[in-house]
Amino acid sequence: MLKVGSECDVVTANCSIEVLAYSAYTDPSGSSCTPQIGHITMNGVAVWQGSWCGGPFSNPRGVNTLLIDPFGCSVQENRTFDTHRSRDAARRLSSYLRQVNRGRVIVGVSADDARIELNNALSALRELGADVRDVRYRGSFAFIAQKGYPSKTALRKVLSGEESRRSPARVNAIISGT
Repeated sequence: MLKVGSECDVVTANCSIEVLAYSAYTDPSGSSCTPQIGHITMNGVAVWQGSWCGGPFSNPRGVNTLLIDPFGCSVQENRTFDTHRSRDAARRLSSYLRQVNRGRVIVGVSADDARIELNNALSALRELGADVRDVRYRGSFAFIAQKGYPSKTALRKVLSGEESRRSPARVNAIISGT
């Protein structure tokens, strides 16, 4: 509660978040690919978008994180960690997640493939409540977590690339409170 003069105003959070992951997919012959699109929206406004195979957006491959302010329903920081190609990216992701202050809200989404070099970040993700150890190559995951409260994490994961192509990971949440 904020006290302004002799009046009291109540500050509340009412932030709707939708997260849709995507995975790269090429048909078994390798001759064609199917466009895939992912996004994060806050109160219906796109704050992150990615696509693969001729889609309309860039391909931010790996794990993408947004640090958000649920009271302003706004993005404070956006980072991409290419855990498909780089072990160092997984170490940087792990370090980043561990330095985020307790109580902060983090949104995470996989794009293209995030799993090949993700091992060095698995324990940090698990500490958030996002256990994605069983996600395989080109599987997908999406989560909304409050640092320090892993039981509150909303996590969806699709284990394989084939399953993810048909129905990628998606999570929706409304953050409310005072």
